[in-house]
Formats: sequence, C-alpha cells, structure tokens
Amino acid sequence: MIKNTTRLKHRLGVACATLGIFAVTINSQPAWSQSAAQTAAYPSRTVRMIVAFTAGGIADTVARIVGQRLTARLGQPVVVENRAGAGGILGAKVVAAAAPDGYTILVTTTSIAVNASNSKEGVDPVVQLTPVSIAASTPTIFIAPASTKENNLLDYVRNAKQSRVTFASAGVGTAEHLAAEYVFKSLPGIAATHVPYQGGAPVNTAVVSQHVDLASTTYPTAAPYLRQGSMRALAVASRTRMTLLPDVPTLAEAGFPELHVASWIGFFVPPGTSPDLVQKLNAEINQVLNETDSKERLRTIGMDPQLLSQPEFAKYVKEEVVKWERLIKATGITPN
Repeated sequence: MIKNTTRLKHRLGVACATLGIFAVTINSQPAWSQSAAQTAAYPSRTVRMIVAFTAGGIADTVARIVGQRLTARLGQPVVVENRAGAGGILGAKVVAAAAPDGYTILVTTTSIAVNASNSKEGVDPVVQLTPVSIAASTPTIFIAPASTKENNLLDYVRNAKQSRVTFASAGVGTAEHLAAEYVFKSLPGIAATHVPYQGGAPVNTAVVSQHVDLASTTYPTAAPYLRQGSMRALAVASRTRMTLLPDVPTLAEAGFPELHVASWIGFFVPPGTSPDLVQKLNAEINQVLNETDSKERLRTIGMDPQLLSQPEFAKYVKEEVVKWERLIKATGITPN
C-alpha cells in the first residue's frame, strides 16, 4: 500500500510538472512577438504630449502643429498638456516616470541637453528618456523694447546706463540663457543680470512692459510682437542672417563668429519603450513633418524643419549634451 501511494505521488508529480511546462509554453510569447502586437494595436486611446514649457512658446507651437496631424494619422486624440517649470526639467521628469507604453510623449527644447550638464535635477535625455524624433530648429535672437534706439546688440550694450543690463530668457539653463551669458561675459565692463521666466510667452510680456532691458529668445516666440512693432531684434545667433529678419546682424558680425546657437524641438518617450514603438512614432512624426503644409507653417514662424531617423536623433542628442557641457564650462556657470 505504501509502495502504491509513493508510486501514485510520483506519477502525479510528473504529470503536474508536464502540465506546468505545457502551460508556460502555450501562455507565453517571445518578447518580439508581444512588442510587434502592441505596436500594431497602438494607439487604442488618447496620447498625451507633455510640453515642458508654457503655452505660446516654440515647443508648444510645434507640439500643436504635430499633435493635430498625428490625431488624424493615428485615429486617436493627441492632446497637448503644458507642464512648465525649472527650465523644462519638470515636464521631463513627468515623462521619465511615466509608463513606457507610448501614451506619454515629451516635447521639449535644447534645454534638456543643457540641463543634463547644468542642473543636478536635470534628466539625462538618453539614459532617463528615449529620443524619438526632432521636429525643427530656430536660432536664438536678442530682442529689446520698441523704444530702443540702437539697431544692433553691440551698440546697445555700449550705450547701456552704467554698463548694466538685465536680460530675460525662457528659463535657467535654456539655450537662450547660455547664449546670452556667453556673450555678456565676453564683453568687458558689462554687468548683466539674468531674469528667468517659465517659457517664451512671459518673456515677451517682460520685454514689451520694459521689465527687462533685453531678452534672449527665439523668432517664433517673438514674431507677433516684432511684426507689430512693439519690440526690436538686435542680433541673431546663426551663421547667416535670417530670411525673416534680413536687416538684423548675426552674432558673427558682432564679433562672435564661433557662436551659432539654435533651439531645437524634440520628442522623447519614457525609458524602456519598445524599439518597435519608438520607430513607429519616429516614422509617424516624420511623415507629419514632411507634409507640405507642416513645412510651410514651420517656416512661416521661423522654424527650420528637420527630419532624422531615430538612431540619428539619438546620436545628435548625445552630441548636444557634450557641446553644451563645454559651453557651460566656458561661461563659468555652476550647476544648480
């Protein structure tokens, strides 16, 4: 009887083990198969674009252009949410902590590469996020109130009262902030004080209201005010003069031939997002950006459309982090 019981337990154990193996076999799928299935079904609900700056800035403008067209292409709503703060760090952290399922996309600027080196709270755009696609870029410009008599940045600085100026930007560590710091620190006898804001729109208000002397910003952000004559552009940080600002000298003309600063707009997703899904998002965004209407809208507001594959953009972001780390050291700014 004991032998029969032992034999029965043994047979049951073998049977259970066999069933267990069989169950695992029929219930599990290769990782690539699951990823492909998820990508094929994506999206099945609303996609959020988290813009790291306030409404009205270049990141917000590009996000809304792309989001509107992605809604039509993907068949699901793509909504824009502004999560401004800390020079773009707040929005980046929101996305870095989100589920890696493609339903939360960060839209940010060059500031994410800057913050990786300039802030202890900065989010590493390659390690803590996954680069997806670049949309466009635009050079930094220096603007002043319409009442300004000077036509270029150097004359303005030379004539500044007591050699003191205040300048605004869309936040500490943004490309515009660092470009201005580099310029002013290179000019002897000038004491420049930075006044940071949470995005480009409040910078416009500060300039028009003359709460600051100058601002380092971008053309798309300042364009409406420049067209209506309530502010004046004094310099552009590009290799050649902008088509939309043909009378405004470049920083190279002002004695800074090596300083070419452009603010780019990029899309990122949380780390761990499947490569297939990242590639799909890159392809969809590039399709939108390649549409004639999209390119015209971007160029009209002073943006230069860009098309890069996902690996190309990831490589570009890495290079940007290195470039801005060098510029930060040159300005002497201490990481905050």
